[in-house]
Amino acid sequence: MAAVFLVMLYEYSPLFYITVVFVCFLVTSGLVLGWFGLGVPVILRNSEETESSTRVLKKQMRQVKNPFGLEIPHPATASVTKGITLTPDCLEDCILTCYWGCSVQKLHEALQKHVYCFRIKTPQALEDALYSEYLYRQQYFIKKNDKEEKYCQLPEDAQVVNFGPVPRSRYPLIALLTLADEEDREIYDIISMVAVIHIPDESYRLSCRILYQYLLLAQGQYHDLKQLFMSANSTAPSSSDISPGERSTDRSLLEKAGLAEDEPELHEENSKDCVVCQNGTVNWVLLPCRHACLCDGCIKYFQQCPMCRQFVQESFPLCSKKEQDEDESTHI
Repeated sequence: MAAVFLVMLYEYSPLFYITVVFVCFLVTSGLVLGWFGLGVPVILRNSEETESSTRVLKKQMRQVKNPFGLEIPHPATASVTKGITLTPDCLEDCILTCYWGCSVQKLHEALQKHVYCFRIKTPQALEDALYSEYLYRQQYFIKKNDKEEKYCQLPEDAQVVNFGPVPRSRYPLIALLTLADEEDREIYDIISMVAVIHIPDESYRLSCRILYQYLLLAQGQYHDLKQLFMSANSTAPSSSDISPGERSTDRSLLEKAGLAEDEPELHEENSKDCVVCQNGTVNWVLLPCRHACLCDGCIKYFQQCPMCRQFVQESFPLCSKKEQDEDESTHI
């Protein structure tokens, strides 16, 4: 039988070779065109297949109303000796409490106590958690929607001109905003806000700014607010208003203090259109790079950020489709 098979194979060898070549061609074509479901170059697929292969997780967001707002209207004039001007903007009656020279360790211990021990919903609760580890305290009553500037300054008898070299054991200023009425604390999820403010002094001349903002929730969590990087931001101060020397100095000081973050290269357009199609309104924030640069139509085609090329782990919308339609109808 073996001899007969070999004779038949010899007689029909051209047909056998043709069959083997044809089978190899079919297998290669199937691999290239993705017939077997294996990974192939995306450039060979159509748009529907590309869309289905994108697996960027959409982060589940819960919308809450933040009753607190705080700004520094004149950062260039602020200093430890001259004081600082703050402008609160609150939706309800609030209490603004300023702690000068607050202990860094005690503040972060207080935030942990908010999670595990008791809720910091009043200035007294924060003072109990700080164990009076601050130099001076000032307090103001803020009426609803009142944007009057509040002036905060260390007393002259404190004789404080700087808070020592970096790394420091005390923050220059901590601003605490809490709801004044007990009824309001039952309505809002966010019951207080803690802002860590840097103020320049003789030994550390980094310009005045808010370093951190923590939102404290009634359920016992707190969130660190992070800045979003927009492709264009008409409301933020232009980078051209700051001299290159001042910008580089601030950057080096931040790096020395361990507070600097990677600064992505932002586009200098004056619109808020999608950086890809240049047509849709920017609505999606990419994580972890925090770039807000894509519209609803383009978000499904990207697994990497089009601005910094970092892989996208999660994303979330700034507003829902319903809110966008309502906003467009209002403008019309």
